[in-house]
Amino acid sequence: MTSESEMAERLWKSLRSERIVMLSLVNVEGGSSQPMTALVDDGRPGSPIWFFTSSDTEFFRALGQRHRAAAHFAAKDHELFASFEGELGIEEDPHMVDRLWNPFVAAWYEGGKSDPRLRLLRFDPGHAQVWLNENSVFAGLKLLLGSDPKRDYADKKADLDLGGRPSRGTH
Repeated sequence: MTSESEMAERLWKSLRSERIVMLSLVNVEGGSSQPMTALVDDGRPGSPIWFFTSSDTEFFRALGQRHRAAAHFAAKDHELFASFEGELGIEEDPHMVDRLWNPFVAAWYEGGKSDPRLRLLRFDPGHAQVWLNENSVFAGLKLLLGSDPKRDYADKKADLDLGGRPSRGTH
């Protein structure tokens, strides 16, 4: 049986290594969504997820200062899927930009950290649903031997309260 804390740890480990999520603003006309690179600075599940973006994007213009948001994640191996809800806001702390800056981010901003279009977003996840997909030869054999797939699946899904906190102030 997989505990909620184990599911949260697996989620954060996958997110730290694979990073791409589909980020959406909730209840925005036109359904503003886009793939974004997620940066997890703190390894604790529920810690803020950071995104660099540009002020000249439609997504950023739709955001305003703060907005309810959702992020959807699929691990490359398709063994883990997740959906987050939380608050997304603009982070003004230049120390966080310095902490998270890396060559991949730098490639997008000609002016580097002082590029006038550069913006850092902070996503504070509040609730997440996580699904483990362990479809394998072993799972198929268990089914052939009479295992109930509904019972086996019961511990492969978790609703997690990640305790999203408001992103007022700095980290």
